Amino acid sequence: MRLVLEDALLYQDGRLVRGHLVIEGGRIAAVEREGDPPAPGVGPRSAPSGGPDGGNRSAPGDGAMNAADDVGGPAHPPAERRSLAGRIVLPGLVNAHTHTPMSLLRGLGEGLPLKRWLEEAMWPNEAAFTDEDVYWGTLLAQLEMIESGTTAFAEMYDRIDVIAQAVGESGLRAVLARGMIGLGDEATRRAKLAEAIDVARRWHGAYGGRVTTMIAPHSAYTCPEPFLREVAEAARDLGRPIHTHLAETEAEEAEVRARTGRSSARVMLEAGLFDGPALVAHAVYLSDDELRLLAERDVRIAHNPVSNLKLGSGIAPLARWLELGLVVGLGTDGPASNNNLDLFDEMRLASLLAKGREKDAAAVPPAAALELATAGGAKALFLEDVGRLAPGMRADLIVIDPSSVRYVPAHDLLSHLVYNGRGTDVESVMVDGRWLMWRRTVLTLDAERIRYEAERRSRRFRAGGAAGGPAKGPAGGAA
Repeated sequence: MRLVLEDALLYQDGRLVRGHLVIEGGRIAAVEREGDPPAPGVGPRSAPSGGPDGGNRSAPGDGAMNAADDVGGPAHPPAERRSLAGRIVLPGLVNAHTHTPMSLLRGLGEGLPLKRWLEEAMWPNEAAFTDEDVYWGTLLAQLEMIESGTTAFAEMYDRIDVIAQAVGESGLRAVLARGMIGLGDEATRRAKLAEAIDVARRWHGAYGGRVTTMIAPHSAYTCPEPFLREVAEAARDLGRPIHTHLAETEAEEAEVRARTGRSSARVMLEAGLFDGPALVAHAVYLSDDELRLLAERDVRIAHNPVSNLKLGSGIAPLARWLELGLVVGLGTDGPASNNNLDLFDEMRLASLLAKGREKDAAAVPPAAALELATAGGAKALFLEDVGRLAPGMRADLIVIDPSSVRYVPAHDLLSHLVYNGRGTDVESVMVDGRWLMWRRTVLTLDAERIRYEAERRSRRFRAGGAAGGPAKGPAGGAA
């Protein structure tokens, strides 16, 4: 059956236009702007509500399912209609870099810089994680992402089998990678790489294509160069992209230079990590020459403005990245270093920090910031058929209720979305044509059970490490 979402403000080509979406078979079958003829098999539409494009303040429709219209003959199935009058429809938001199980550690290690935060607050606790902790922590993060409008995310962590199970239940789209911290002995590194290769093969294309995979060495400062070369070779053999951390802090860059005589970017480049498709998170401390090298090799960047600020890492040169033509998406980083998974926060800060860094009020305008969170994120994750509201694309979308006083007056709703918007404005969420949330009720997950299990399990963890056991070393992907 076709689903027709009627009379919404649709994000199209950097602006909001009134129109209708036709969805069939998990994809967008048609995008009809007001005044266009209806798509075949849909039949006549209900009259649109009043108000100019971008400024509709009419009462929102109740979202009720209307009776199917059996029109168009046997070539076209009946169409179910849902009115979205007064609502805004955006492509689903894409979180280009996160570590979802770390939701259980949210609020620990406050005020610590990255190295101490990892070594004192994160790694000791992660070493005590059980499979059940990872499962419930992942579900907690996915619940938060659904409630704030994220439809796809890039995960770097260990226990990918457990995380993938949670993805199957939530209905979200995910790009999964077994994070590999290369500390320890050679046998440990080889075991991690073998596991990373195995899960990348087994889970790629799972759940009807909602899951894809990458290969994820943690960073140049936690992985010796011979190991990075092995990882690069494995990624080439598999045909899977690299996902790694790069130049997040000045301290890590100094550490890598002291050990190798080169920057992290040069180490990774010479190891072959950028010979194929690659995604790097952070990239705060790169020279202009290094940025040009990344652009020449089409290396994509996950920009994490909130995490970079919270850990005192720095402010990345977003405007310069875009000037050089780099593909950039937005990431939250892990929920323990943010401390939320709300991409509306990332959009707002990405734009504002760029303006402040460049001393240019025109830098990264609202439409550009929204692109980073949608089409940019999809490109960064090598997802070719999400990130835009266009025929043939996957039906990954979110519905925004702009009835809050933060959207009044409606001079520029696109600006309001980026600078005033919040995840709580998201009313409904769809992935592959399936509603994951409708009118603020999550349909795929037991929200109360997740909250209960997460709170109960989190009591074992503390800033100095988990109660009841010594630290065993780092897990797979933090920060």
